[in-house]
Formats: sequence, C-alpha cells, structure tokens
Amino acid sequence: KNGYKAKYHIGDRVFGHYKKIPFIGTVGNDSVIDDTGPRISVHLDLPISIDKRILNVIIVKHKDIKRLTEF
Repeated sequence: KNGYKAKYHIGDRVFGHYKKIPFIGTVGNDSVIDDTGPRISVHLDLPISIDKRILNVIIVKHKDIKRLTEF
C-alpha cells in the first residue's frame, strides 16, 4: 500500500542513452533498493562496449529511458 509502484513492467521495450551511447532493450526489473531512488535494469538488444568491457545488462534511472512505441 505504501510501497514503490513500478512505472515499467518486465518485458516493456525501452530506448535511451547510457553514457551518451544510444540503446534499445527490454526492462528486466523496476525497483527501489535503497535511498538512491528507483532504478531499472535493462537487457540490451545489442551489447555496448565501454572501457574495454562489454555490457549486456545496464542499470539506469527513469530519466534516462523512454518507452519504445514504434521501431
């Protein structure tokens, strides 16, 4: 009743920018862990290479993504 209400659900398609790199992916989880606020895990369609690391899953804030309505 007083808990966090998720804006995105598992499987929602989203797009946005992660460290100025555009991405498209699927929401894995929209939750609040601690006092840092809500965050979303996104499973990427294509991996991102940052600092010699390849990322398939990223954690972003709500302001960094939008719902994908048309591809």
